[in-house]
Amino acid sequence: MSKELNFLILKSKKGNQRAQIKLYDLFCEAMFFISCRYLKNEEEAKDAMQDAFLKAFLNLESYKEDTSFGSWLKKIVINTCIDVLKKKKIETISLDNYPLEVLDDNDWNFDVRIDKKEIIEAIESLKIKYQLVVKLYLIDGYDHTEISEILDIPEKTSRTQLRRGKMELRNLLKT
Repeated sequence: MSKELNFLILKSKKGNQRAQIKLYDLFCEAMFFISCRYLKNEEEAKDAMQDAFLKAFLNLESYKEDTSFGSWLKKIVINTCIDVLKKKKIETISLDNYPLEVLDDNDWNFDVRIDKKEIIEAIESLKIKYQLVVKLYLIDGYDHTEISEILDIPEKTSRTQLRRGKMELRNLLKT
């Protein structure tokens, strides 16, 4: 971590608003981009991002310097976006009674003629329960344990929703 960033975090922990504004300025663009991945409406994404910054500044004491500040903040932003989606009553179902489906984590290869934009558009068209798991896993790099904690679902459900989302994604990208 750079000395300047460390200094800003220390000052922000003490309630220095100028330092908090500088931290906000350093990270707001990246965090807004992350919010937009989860929330379709830009105003909702902006509100969620700002709520996440507020939560972060109120809980700076819980930040541990052994992780990057950006990663810590990103997790808060994602959780805030998911809270917004939950408030909209997005249905997540427990799949405890369904058989576990094995997922080959290395099987994410798509036709090379498909560009990134097409893949992102296809992900956006998935059912929301699949979309969240696919984004958290594929784009944000969380594992199933972390996804289950973030979405408050069993790990088995995360794995199943990822597999089903991947199958839907493949079907969408074939057409």
